Formats: sequence, C-alpha cells, structure tokens
Amino acid sequence: MMAALSRRQYLYGLGAGLGSVALSSLLQAEENKEATLQTRPGHGGTAAKSCIFLMMEGGPSHIDTFDPKPKLSQIHLQRFVRKDEKLSGMATGTRYYVESPFQFRKAGQSGADMSTEWRHLARVADGLCFYRGCQVESVNHPTAMYHVNTGNRFGGDPAIGSWVTYGLGTENSNLPGFVVLPELAFPQGGAANWSNGYLPAHFQGTALRPEGSPILDLQPPRGITRQHQRQNLDLLARLNRRHRDRHPLHEALSARMASYELAYRMQMQVPGVLDLDGENEKTRALYGIGRPETDAFGRKCLLARRLVEKGVRFVQAYHGTWDSHDSIAKAHGTLVRNVDQPIAGLIQDLKQRGLLDQTLIVWCGEFGRSPDNGVRSGTAYGRDHNPNAMPLWFAGGGVNAGHTLGATDEIGEEAVDLVHPIRDVHVTLLKLLGLDDNRLTYYHAGRFKQLSQFGGQVIPELIA
Repeated sequence: MMAALSRRQYLYGLGAGLGSVALSSLLQAEENKEATLQTRPGHGGTAAKSCIFLMMEGGPSHIDTFDPKPKLSQIHLQRFVRKDEKLSGMATGTRYYVESPFQFRKAGQSGADMSTEWRHLARVADGLCFYRGCQVESVNHPTAMYHVNTGNRFGGDPAIGSWVTYGLGTENSNLPGFVVLPELAFPQGGAANWSNGYLPAHFQGTALRPEGSPILDLQPPRGITRQHQRQNLDLLARLNRRHRDRHPLHEALSARMASYELAYRMQMQVPGVLDLDGENEKTRALYGIGRPETDAFGRKCLLARRLVEKGVRFVQAYHGTWDSHDSIAKAHGTLVRNVDQPIAGLIQDLKQRGLLDQTLIVWCGEFGRSPDNGVRSGTAYGRDHNPNAMPLWFAGGGVNAGHTLGATDEIGEEAVDLVHPIRDVHVTLLKLLGLDDNRLTYYHAGRFKQLSQFGGQVIPELIA
C-alpha cells in the first residue's frame, strides 16, 4: 500500500502503460479508504460551515421576481424577433413580448428590486446578495437540472452536496452529511440530481419523503430491540469484513457496511430532529406552518434549519412547478406566496440563533425565463426557457449582502454585466464554504476530476 503522498505523486507520473493502468485502480481504492464522513478542515478562508440550497425547479422568471424590465411595458405584445432570426432572415414562429403582470418596489436600505408579491422576503432584503449575471447551457429541464446540481448536463457526476461533504465531512456522525427534501414527485432527472456519482457511495444525498415516514424502516420491527439490532449488525459486520479482506478492491461493500451503521445510529437521533412538534408556536408561525399555502415549504425550511443546527453539512430543499409557459400572473403569484414567508422565516430564525453567518443560503432554479411567449389568448401570458439570464441570490455565510451584482439587458433576454457560467458559481459556492475547487479533486477514470469539470474562477464580487 502506497501511503505516502510524495510516493503516490511519483507513481502517478510514471506515464501510460499496463502497469500504470493497474496501479491507478490500486491507488483509487486507497483514495476511497481515505474518503470518510469525518469532519475535515477544508482549505480555509471563509466562515460558512453548512449550506441550505433552495431549488426552485422549473425555472423561475427573473423578470417577474427580482429583475424588473420597464421596457417590456412599452413593447408589450409587439412581435418578438430572435437574434438568430435576424441573422438568418427566416421567421421561426410568431411570438410576442410580454410585460410583467407584477409591480416592483425597492426593498430595504439596499434598494433591492423585488416584485410586490415578495411581502415577507422584503423584510430581510439587506441580508441578500442578488446576482444577475449567470448563464447556463441547456434549455431542457433534466439536463439543466443536472448542470446546476452536478456541473454535468448529462448526469452521472457527484452533486454539489456530495462534493461539499466529501471536502468537509459532517459534524454529526449520527446523521447523513447531505440531506435532500424533495417534492412528492422527484424533480426532472430524478435522484441523479443528488447522486454521489463516482465519489464513494456514502456521499450521496439522503432524500427524506415528504409524506408518511420521512425514512422507511426508521423504526425497528415490533419485537426487535436495540440489543437485537446491535447483535445482528455485529455479526453481519464480521462476515462482511471477512469477505472484504478477500476482495480489498470491492469498495462498495465498505460503503454498505458504513451505511448499516449509520442507519442504526440514525434510529436514535433522526426521529427527534424530524419532529417539528417540539418547536414553539411562535417559531412555527414564523415559517408559515399551519397555513395551507405555506405549510409544505415552511416545514422544509424549518427542517433545514434543524438539520444544519444538528451538524448536517448540506441540505437541499425543492419547490417545483415554476415552469410558467402561460398564466404567469397566477402561476408565479401562487408559487411566490408558497415560499415567501418560509424563506424569510428561515433567514430570520437562523439570524436570531446566531447561525446565519455560518450558514450559506442559495436560491435559484435551473434557468431563467424569456421576455416573450407565443401565447396571446386573453391575458394568459407566460414565458419560455432562457439559459442566458438566470436569477440567483445568496444569503448568510460570507456573501456580499445588501448588493445587486451583474445585469441583464433592457428586456431581460441575456446577461450583459459580470457574466459568468454556472461553473464559476459552483467554484464560488465552494469558496464560501472554505473549499478550493482546484484542490477538491477525485481520481476517477484516469484523471483527477472536480465539480467545475475543467476549472472555473471565483466570482469575487459575490464574497464580502
């Protein structure tokens, strides 16, 4: 076993050939053994210790939330001509510019632009950092979701939460390091959005069911005591270790053994963490729990706070159906009301508990929306997918709060200032959590891989 780093580096440099191919498999197994969920120091430089990622699946419209475009009111229902149409001289269908049905205001001392639908979030506007310069590469929901969540449009790579827990471990060995709070119907692309990819299996996201028992088989069967479970696990562990010793490169077995032990420990701690009834009425009301339109997402946001408070490293909460191709006034209006109070409550709650400075909050979808749509019946105006202008905002640990950074053009068609691809956002997110994308690598398929795929750059303007 080549344990010394200098020796490993030397052997990696021996070049191609059958010997080096065989050696890479041995070294990969060694790297896998080093990858555990124990707390690790990261690469330093920032204060954020955990992340709550609020994923608005479907693609929220920047034009109707945080990036007002008065120009659209002047050209409302005029024929829209795409850039490629102008260049080719060929029509690609009849489409029309669509103004926003919402009014906007300046919120907080920072003067952040918000539609008036955001009644609660406006109270914490000065704690947010809005970014209007992001662009992605796909207009299809599954590939765009994979791109935002894993850095790879085609899936199969580790999710952001997997990379973060790989780099930092977890502060609570009795809970998963990466927890996902999905809708009843999984997002487009399914569980691959929180996959461990080629990282060891124990870095995959643990999805909690939104209805019924959050985790199946969380409680032992009737008549089975903790002592019975412990004895069974000890016996199974002895048999598995014997098998593993005969097959040292079978890394999945080690991960499975670790998962059994984690499941055993989770039975003791998870029920208490997931029981929101222990929260007082004031806290529950802060998140909108008990109100029909905010209860579901309010519970997710409160649970996210409880999880990071208990040492979970990365929590991703999904809210779906933002794909508003028509009736955007009704669709986005309802969706904003679903999440507005829960998100504002989450930020306020974290702040009053002294956790906001060490918790990074990210809000985004998989792309933005276009300034036009082909729908022209009555007032059922909506918007199409737009990868060239994607809204994001950040709050908490280390972000440049109270600022709006970057810009889109006068109709919101594309980002024109402080323009960066999603990989740069990923690199910045890692930086805010004390991780260096160029150092957070994993050897797989003959090369060292990283979240940004082939390298990205930090967006310094987003960091305080």
